[in-house]
Amino acid sequence: MKITSITAIPVSIPSQRFLTALGVHPSFEYGVVQVETDEGITGIGDITMLWDGLGPLQCRYVNDWFGPMLVGEDPRAINRCLAKMATLVEPANPARAGIELALWDIAGKAANLPVYELLGGRTRDAIPLSRSIVMGTSEEQVARARDFVEQGYKCVKVKIGLDIERDVAGVRAIREAFGPGLTIRTDANMGWKTAKQAIRAIKRLEEFDIHSVEQPIPPGNIDALRLVRESVDTPIMVDESLWGPDTAWALAKAGAVDIFNVYIHESGGLTAMRTIFAIAALDGIQAVIGAMPELGPGTAGHVHFGVSVANLGDFNDACGATYLLADVINEEWKVENGTIRPLPGPGLGVSLDMAKVERLRSDR
Repeated sequence: MKITSITAIPVSIPSQRFLTALGVHPSFEYGVVQVETDEGITGIGDITMLWDGLGPLQCRYVNDWFGPMLVGEDPRAINRCLAKMATLVEPANPARAGIELALWDIAGKAANLPVYELLGGRTRDAIPLSRSIVMGTSEEQVARARDFVEQGYKCVKVKIGLDIERDVAGVRAIREAFGPGLTIRTDANMGWKTAKQAIRAIKRLEEFDIHSVEQPIPPGNIDALRLVRESVDTPIMVDESLWGPDTAWALAKAGAVDIFNVYIHESGGLTAMRTIFAIAALDGIQAVIGAMPELGPGTAGHVHFGVSVANLGDFNDACGATYLLADVINEEWKVENGTIRPLPGPGLGVSLDMAKVERLRSDR
């Protein structure tokens, strides 16, 4: 089997315009990847980058750079294809991930197996989920939390980082409404600009028994992140600081983190995710799966990875497509009792609805 073409189509996904420390996004600029073969098997992937809006640039990486160099290769030789795509350009990770997703999809379809079987088989039937609660009044946040709890979620992640008084009010209200049985994670999305600012804020939130604080300060200063971790009792999680195995290794060596929140597109693909989870296991760091949120193919990649990896942490955001107002696949995801499972079928178990892709594409 040989690759005959690789293409990426930029798409613009409508946003619910929720407020986080990253601001309000009018839309999400993503990409849809297709890998064609000479045996008629097509693999699909996606390119998901919420916070920089550079989905169209990632599509250029695929169409002008990585795609042409892989034409003629066996799509099942994933390690060889990854080696050919290796560069020093870290921002190209989402493009690499989108292609690698499609290669795993082809490999699964060719073998008539789901991707999780190719990754070593299941270690669990379903993935326990967390659900994000965006900024708003404490009453609005409690209402969202109640909706999620009624759907079976046992963990919520409250967005914080812009206004500590509002943050405290929201987290307090959720804790008082649901008691100790609900796990409350928090996510600052780089909202605090210095270590001291983050430490002061976290200490005010700790009385509400929060599970963790995600990305308290911007990436780039590991010493400052370590200071935050050493100064508070709450575990520190990283997201935007975690771009591939090299950054995971640097964070682990520095003792700057308690939890890795791992994304397929920031990591550079499923293979890189496996390496990051291995680093976490060796260093006693918990590792969970995040959500950008991804389109259907990326969500499928997260779910297949999550049911296969042994050292998956307690709650995960591996349900990215369920946050979106529009998607590009024919299938629908179901969350049951706060958990998600792989969709049936070989490969990723999802198929493109080209009519949806055409409606959403942004290069017309």
